[in-house]
Amino acid sequence: MSQGPPYRPSSWSLGGTPEVRVDIPITAVFLALFIGGAVTHMSIFQMNKRRGHKFLFNALLFGFCMARITTTILRIASVSKSQNIRLAIAAQIFVAAGVLLIFIINLLWSQRIVRSLHPRFGWHPAFSTAFKVVYVLIGLTLAIIITATVQSFYTLRPSTRTTDRDLQLYGTTFLTIISFLPIPMTLLAFAVPRGSDPDNFGQGQLRTKVAILMTGATLLCLGAAFRCGTAWLKPVHMSQPLPAYYSKACFYVFNFLVEILVVYFYAIMRVDLRFHIPNGAKGPGSYKARSTPNISKDDVEMPVETKGTQEEDDGVRPSKDGSDATGGATLIAGPEEKAT
Repeated sequence: MSQGPPYRPSSWSLGGTPEVRVDIPITAVFLALFIGGAVTHMSIFQMNKRRGHKFLFNALLFGFCMARITTTILRIASVSKSQNIRLAIAAQIFVAAGVLLIFIINLLWSQRIVRSLHPRFGWHPAFSTAFKVVYVLIGLTLAIIITATVQSFYTLRPSTRTTDRDLQLYGTTFLTIISFLPIPMTLLAFAVPRGSDPDNFGQGQLRTKVAILMTGATLLCLGAAFRCGTAWLKPVHMSQPLPAYYSKACFYVFNFLVEILVVYFYAIMRVDLRFHIPNGAKGPGSYKARSTPNISKDDVEMPVETKGTQEEDDGVRPSKDGSDATGGATLIAGPEEKAT
């Protein structure tokens, strides 16, 4: 008696055949790491919130970690219940879709850098509209990927499977481009001559912000590019040996490892202070508006810069009460940020 849908795939995919003794321990380690990342970013978000320093990106990073916690749990369940194809489908969808949150975060930070270096262009309605179009396309592409992935497990028709594969290739390629966009945007912002001084935002040097963004974007783009490149290769039937580029090491390195590195890197580098902008910032010059929130003596001040000789270079001049000083010990959280 033939098996009904959903059908098992006939070609190898990244990670190969799940094995209980290999995949479950490795996935459990990443589960613990993502739980730690979720706790870290939510703790930072809550501490800043008590200070009147609202930085929603920490909440988004918390959301990403929660999505990855769900992904790892589903993967452990699908490996344990290898006969349950529906669990495998859900795990595959979460693996592909979860990283979108960090892609969007990097895009928004690159937009802030462009607006800082080229305020008139960065705040132009056409530039803002282009970003909105990209976000809509991301949502539509995600829907296409999910639909094509699910349908590919529920049909045996070659024409339908070919269409599903084409849609998946489009989705993978599009998301790889999205992961890459912050890199050329930032480089072009520095390459194009400026007509005025930068509209500084947040704490610390602008070049440090750029280095943080470029590091995170490069790691994520590396993972996305590898997944995209292997997807475009000719499918290998499961009767053939597993290709090296589909190995378990490649699956975990170019998915979970690069992502967890970015999660902790952003927490360590205190992006909540560096990429913060004033609440309601809108238009050229609005990033320079500063106000000092009410901070109690019991609040914990977290260090970002420890070199006391870089106050002037960081673009943050100490005030009389020292609230904006970056050298010596601490940085005080800035004003509330409007959700973007």
